[in-house]
Amino acid sequence: MTSAATPGAPTFAVVSGAQVHEALHGHEQDVIATVEAAYRLHGEGRTVNPDSYFLRFPDRPSDRIIALPASLRASGEGDSGDPGVHGIKWISSFPGNVAAGLPRASAVLILNDAETGYPFACLESSIISAVRTAASAALAAARLADARGERPRRVGFFGVGLIARYIHTYLAANGFDFTEAGVHDLSADHARGFADYLRRSEGEELTVTVHEKPEDLVRSADLVVFATVAGEPHVTDPSWFDHHPLVLHISLRDLSPGIVLDSWNAVDDIDHCLKAGTSPHLAEQQVGHREFVAGTLYDVLTGAITPPADRPVVFSPFGLGVLDLAVAKHVYDHVRSADRLHTVPGFFHELKRYG
Repeated sequence: MTSAATPGAPTFAVVSGAQVHEALHGHEQDVIATVEAAYRLHGEGRTVNPDSYFLRFPDRPSDRIIALPASLRASGEGDSGDPGVHGIKWISSFPGNVAAGLPRASAVLILNDAETGYPFACLESSIISAVRTAASAALAAARLADARGERPRRVGFFGVGLIARYIHTYLAANGFDFTEAGVHDLSADHARGFADYLRRSEGEELTVTVHEKPEDLVRSADLVVFATVAGEPHVTDPSWFDHHPLVLHISLRDLSPGIVLDSWNAVDDIDHCLKAGTSPHLAEQQVGHREFVAGTLYDVLTGAITPPADRPVVFSPFGLGVLDLAVAKHVYDHVRSADRLHTVPGFFHELKRYG
């Protein structure tokens, strides 16, 4: 992005979390459409989405910071339209923050100009990350449920942090109308808090139950949302899923390989999802192939694959950087169109080659 006052001079803006929230809150349908468009671009090969890079700490194995670089080419080859955008999300996950009263995750995202490579904005990105995760989940749930012929009316939330709250918001915005909701969490206080949130959000029309046993939560729901911080599988009995629910396996490491192999599976990107010790990766290691993965969400969107009604259906999204990029550009454009960008004067100082 360049300054109108100084032709050719790049500008740099900082977009706060408050501005991000204002741009996204109440606009869930727009965000879901943005995420769907990004998935379609990815499926058409018009993105670059390298592996995520994990910064880990030997003395703090539960903590990590992840870099997600990506590039989104909005126009096709030879088009003269939107050249797209490059960027990177830098997101930390420190579970111990919760006990101190802080959210587990914090993040920033840098947008780079597609033509010059210059960074033109830094956005607070914990909200963007939560929103793109929730929009992806709601999009997948709607398309998979509609393909099966019926939308679930009983939902179960396994893990009740910020991501679960955003997923609930986006499911409601995408037309899901639940009559029953189940809640389970390792923290009884957090489970009760989330149950109270659901009752405030939905009113008397929704019956909310806090389940002490994980099995009861799974068996009571036709749509199960896993949004935990589990590092390895802890749900191991395939019989819990005998009623063939739709499962949003957002946290990726909750289900045993046996459950994955007993289910019909879709992912966001096969190569990305089947690595780093995810449940599908463990299933691949167990059987030595990937045939248990039916395809990607792009395949669902285009009708190339259709989920069955007589098996559990599991969507396991690794989380693509191109989704963060698409939502961040959506936010930036919103703030810019409202003439509310906070630019940093003189951010780029050495702009003359010889001084």
